[in-house]
Amino acid sequence: MREVTLTAGTVEYDDTGGDGPILVFLTGIFVSTTLWRHVVAALADGHRCIVLEVPLGAHRVPMNPDADLSSPGLARLVADFLDALDLRDVTLIGCDWGGAQLVAAHGLGKRLARLVLLPQESFENFPPGLPGRTLHRSSKIPGATFLALQTLRIRGLRRSPINFGLMSKRPIPNDILDAWLRPSLTAGPIRRDLLKYLRTTRAGEYVDAAARLTTFDRPALVLWAPESRMMRPENGARLARALPKGRLIEVPDSYTLLPEDQPQLCATHLRDFIAAT
Repeated sequence: MREVTLTAGTVEYDDTGGDGPILVFLTGIFVSTTLWRHVVAALADGHRCIVLEVPLGAHRVPMNPDADLSSPGLARLVADFLDALDLRDVTLIGCDWGGAQLVAAHGLGKRLARLVLLPQESFENFPPGLPGRTLHRSSKIPGATFLALQTLRIRGLRRSPINFGLMSKRPIPNDILDAWLRPSLTAGPIRRDLLKYLRTTRAGEYVDAAARLTTFDRPALVLWAPESRMMRPENGARLARALPKGRLIEVPDSYTLLPEDQPQLCATHLRDFIAAT
């Protein structure tokens, strides 16, 4: 992985290089860049695919102690990243964490040509679902998040409804999930960063963001999972309606982590959307 230093600290990212349309993928809570491995493999021929490791618990490099890691702060981090690499006409793609919405909603998308929203935090659904609410509540009690994380060392517990059972319809390979969880399990500064996000993001953040999406006048695609029990099925259509040039495509047989459950369909829809717009 490569590194770049921003105002908030040093972030890691993967970059396939190339001269094709630029796609920037964002990660989520306890979800690292390898979430997008199959999608990137399918799109790398003809596209420049960049995956940013957002500091949400699966990152390996701690942020600066004074970094703003609230949702708006992380949205500014994404915008700083695009500036630092001087990326233009970007297709910004988010899943799980709702930061791609915030970049567009808060006027930070000057470098964006398109927006793609996969199942993620939206509207009133923050913290999202049972796993999100459980993690959010643990963040309010000193030491509770650390203790809750220890249960994830036991592979058999990872598919429970309060862990990754509602995140993906199919089990995530153990080596992939081990790598996602290792930073938060083993490093206090990484947990500190995650707790900053959990403790400083307002419950109404995404309601406000949705109201501001009307200002994003570029093509937008909402790829949603109607079977998801964590990211509300109806919110995909609501996001598409909120975006002036929004379009909804529902992807079957998937939960929140659509790139894990349906990577080929995800890649096909992205390729078609970019070619058409």
